Amino acid sequence: MRNIKIIYFVHGTTIDNEKGFATGWQQGELSELGKKQSIELREIIKDKKFDAVFSSDLKRAVDSAKIVFEKRIPLTKDKRLRECNYGDLTGKDFSKMEASLQKYVDNPFPNGESYKDVEKRIRSFLKDLLEKYTNKKVAIVAHQAPQLALEVIANGKTWQQAIEEDWRKKKQWKPGWKYVIQGNV
Repeated sequence: MRNIKIIYFVHGTTIDNEKGFATGWQQGELSELGKKQSIELREIIKDKKFDAVFSSDLKRAVDSAKIVFEKRIPLTKDKRLRECNYGDLTGKDFSKMEASLQKYVDNPFPNGESYKDVEKRIRSFLKDLLEKYTNKKVAIVAHQAPQLALEVIANGKTWQQAIEEDWRKKKQWKPGWKYVIQGNV
Protein backbone atom coordinates (compact mmCIF):
# COMPACT_ATOMS: atom_id res chain seq x y z
CA MET A 1 0.00 0.00 0.00
CA ARG A 2 1.21 3.48 -0.87
CA ASN A 3 1.92 5.70 2.08
CA ILE A 4 3.96 8.65 3.14
CA LYS A 5 5.24 9.56 6.59
CA ILE A 6 5.04 13.23 7.47
CA ILE A 7 6.64 15.04 10.37
CA TYR A 8 4.89 18.41 10.66
CA PHE A 9 6.62 21.37 12.26
CA VAL A 10 5.08 24.74 12.97
CA HIS A 11 7.07 27.87 12.21
CA GLY A 12 8.67 29.70 15.11
CA THR A 13 6.87 32.42 17.03
CA THR A 14 6.39 35.61 15.03
CA ILE A 15 6.14 39.24 16.00
CA ASP A 16 2.43 39.05 15.11
CA ASN A 17 2.03 35.96 17.34
CA GLU A 18 3.51 37.88 20.24
CA LYS A 19 1.09 40.75 19.62
CA GLY A 20 -1.86 38.36 19.22
CA PHE A 21 -2.54 39.26 15.56
CA ALA A 22 -3.85 36.90 12.86
CA THR A 23 -1.16 36.96 10.15
CA GLY A 24 -2.94 34.84 7.54
CA TRP A 25 -1.37 35.31 4.11
CA GLN A 26 0.86 38.19 5.19
CA GLN A 27 4.52 37.22 5.23
CA GLY A 28 5.13 37.61 8.96
CA GLU A 29 8.51 37.99 10.62
CA LEU A 30 10.05 35.61 13.14
CA SER A 31 10.58 37.21 16.53
CA GLU A 32 13.79 36.67 18.48
CA LEU A 33 11.95 33.89 20.35
CA GLY A 34 10.92 32.32 17.02
CA LYS A 35 14.52 32.29 15.80
CA LYS A 36 15.64 30.73 19.10
CA GLN A 37 12.88 28.09 18.86
CA SER A 38 13.99 27.18 15.34
CA ILE A 39 17.62 26.81 16.44
CA GLU A 40 16.52 24.63 19.36
CA LEU A 41 14.37 22.49 17.07
CA ARG A 42 17.34 22.04 14.72
CA GLU A 43 19.28 20.55 17.63
CA ILE A 44 16.38 18.34 18.74
CA ILE A 45 15.93 16.74 15.29
CA LYS A 46 19.52 16.81 14.06
CA ASP A 47 19.69 12.99 13.85
CA LYS A 48 16.36 12.53 12.06
CA LYS A 49 16.50 11.68 8.35
CA PHE A 50 14.07 13.06 5.78
CA ASP A 51 13.71 12.38 2.07
CA ALA A 52 12.39 15.89 1.44
CA VAL A 53 11.52 19.12 3.26
CA PHE A 54 8.60 21.33 2.28
CA SER A 55 7.42 24.64 3.63
CA SER A 56 4.77 27.20 3.00
CA ASP A 57 5.99 29.98 0.73
CA LEU A 58 5.28 32.58 3.43
CA LYS A 59 8.43 34.16 4.90
CA ARG A 60 7.89 33.07 8.51
CA ALA A 61 7.69 29.38 7.53
CA VAL A 62 10.55 29.61 5.02
CA ASP A 63 12.78 31.34 7.59
CA SER A 64 12.02 28.68 10.20
CA ALA A 65 12.64 25.86 7.71
CA LYS A 66 15.95 27.39 6.62
CA ILE A 67 17.13 27.59 10.22
CA VAL A 68 15.92 24.10 11.19
CA PHE A 69 17.20 22.31 8.09
CA GLU A 70 20.19 24.55 7.39
CA LYS A 71 22.49 22.89 4.84
CA ARG A 72 20.95 19.45 5.48
CA ILE A 73 18.47 19.03 2.69
CA PRO A 74 17.05 21.28 -0.04
CA LEU A 75 13.85 23.13 0.81
CA THR A 76 10.83 23.10 -1.52
CA LYS A 77 8.32 25.92 -1.05
CA ASP A 78 4.66 25.25 -1.84
CA LYS A 79 1.94 27.88 -1.57
CA ARG A 80 -0.68 25.18 -0.87
CA LEU A 81 0.88 24.96 2.61
CA ARG A 82 -0.03 28.57 3.40
CA GLU A 83 -2.00 29.57 6.46
CA CYS A 84 -5.73 30.16 6.04
CA ASN A 85 -6.52 33.41 4.22
CA TYR A 86 -8.31 35.39 6.92
CA GLY A 87 -9.31 38.06 4.41
CA ASP A 88 -10.60 41.19 6.14
CA LEU A 89 -9.63 39.74 9.54
CA THR A 90 -5.92 39.54 8.63
CA GLY A 91 -3.92 41.64 11.05
CA LYS A 92 -6.75 41.69 13.58
CA ASP A 93 -6.76 40.43 17.17
CA PHE A 94 -6.76 36.63 16.89
CA SER A 95 -8.28 36.13 20.35
CA LYS A 96 -11.45 37.87 19.15
CA MET A 97 -11.63 35.48 16.17
CA GLU A 98 -10.77 32.34 18.12
CA ALA A 99 -14.20 31.87 19.69
CA SER A 100 -15.89 31.91 16.28
CA LEU A 101 -13.49 29.77 14.21
CA GLN A 102 -16.12 27.01 13.86
CA LYS A 103 -18.28 29.22 11.67
CA TYR A 104 -15.45 29.42 9.12
CA VAL A 105 -15.23 25.68 8.53
CA ASP A 106 -17.70 25.86 5.62
CA ASN A 107 -18.04 29.62 5.21
CA PRO A 108 -15.05 31.72 4.15
CA PHE A 109 -13.64 34.48 6.30
CA PRO A 110 -14.87 37.80 4.81
CA ASN A 111 -12.93 38.17 1.52
CA GLY A 112 -10.82 35.14 2.50
CA GLU A 113 -11.22 31.37 2.50
CA SER A 114 -12.82 28.68 4.67
CA TYR A 115 -11.07 25.88 6.53
CA LYS A 116 -12.50 23.44 3.99
CA ASP A 117 -10.72 25.50 1.30
CA VAL A 118 -7.49 24.91 3.23
CA GLU A 119 -8.32 21.20 3.43
CA LYS A 120 -8.78 21.11 -0.35
CA ARG A 121 -5.32 22.70 -0.85
CA ILE A 122 -3.74 20.21 1.56
CA ARG A 123 -5.43 17.24 -0.14
CA SER A 124 -3.99 18.43 -3.47
CA PHE A 125 -0.53 18.74 -1.90
CA LEU A 126 -0.79 15.27 -0.32
CA LYS A 127 -1.91 13.71 -3.59
CA ASP A 128 1.24 15.07 -5.26
CA LEU A 129 3.38 13.89 -2.34
CA LEU A 130 1.99 10.37 -2.61
CA GLU A 131 2.85 10.27 -6.31
CA LYS A 132 6.42 11.53 -5.89
CA TYR A 133 7.42 10.33 -2.41
CA THR A 134 5.64 6.99 -1.93
CA ASN A 135 6.97 5.14 1.13
CA LYS A 136 9.22 8.10 2.02
CA LYS A 137 9.50 10.39 5.04
CA VAL A 138 9.06 14.12 4.57
CA ALA A 139 9.17 17.16 6.81
CA ILE A 140 6.74 20.04 6.48
CA VAL A 141 7.15 23.47 8.06
CA ALA A 142 3.96 25.49 7.93
CA HIS A 143 1.05 26.94 9.91
CA GLN A 144 -1.99 26.24 12.08
CA ALA A 145 -4.71 25.68 9.47
CA PRO A 146 -2.73 23.19 7.33
CA GLN A 147 -1.94 21.21 10.47
CA LEU A 148 -5.61 21.18 11.45
CA ALA A 149 -6.40 19.97 7.92
CA LEU A 150 -3.92 17.10 8.43
CA GLU A 151 -5.72 16.21 11.66
CA VAL A 152 -8.93 15.95 9.61
CA ILE A 153 -7.38 14.06 6.67
CA ALA A 154 -4.93 11.75 8.43
CA ASN A 155 -6.57 11.25 11.81
CA GLY A 156 -10.22 11.31 10.75
CA LYS A 157 -11.18 14.17 13.03
CA THR A 158 -14.02 16.51 12.25
CA TRP A 159 -13.08 20.15 11.81
CA GLN A 160 -14.87 20.86 15.09
CA GLN A 161 -12.67 18.30 16.88
CA ALA A 162 -9.49 19.56 15.22
CA ILE A 163 -10.21 23.15 16.26
CA GLU A 164 -11.29 22.22 19.80
CA GLU A 165 -8.28 19.92 20.36
CA ASP A 166 -5.70 22.24 18.80
CA TRP A 167 -2.46 21.96 20.79
CA ARG A 168 -2.14 25.74 20.81
CA LYS A 169 -5.10 26.06 23.19
CA LYS A 170 -3.33 23.85 25.74
CA LYS A 171 0.18 25.15 24.94
CA GLN A 172 1.29 21.56 24.26
CA TRP A 173 3.93 22.14 21.59
CA LYS A 174 5.92 19.13 20.41
CA PRO A 175 9.04 18.91 18.24
CA GLY A 176 7.00 17.60 15.33
CA TRP A 177 3.66 15.88 14.84
CA LYS A 178 3.64 12.57 13.01
CA TYR A 179 1.13 11.70 10.31
CA VAL A 180 0.87 8.75 7.95
CA ILE A 181 -1.06 9.28 4.74
CA GLN A 182 -2.18 6.08 3.02
CA GLY A 183 -3.79 5.38 -0.33
CA ASN A 184 -5.99 8.05 -1.79
CA VAL A 185 -6.58 11.46 -0.22
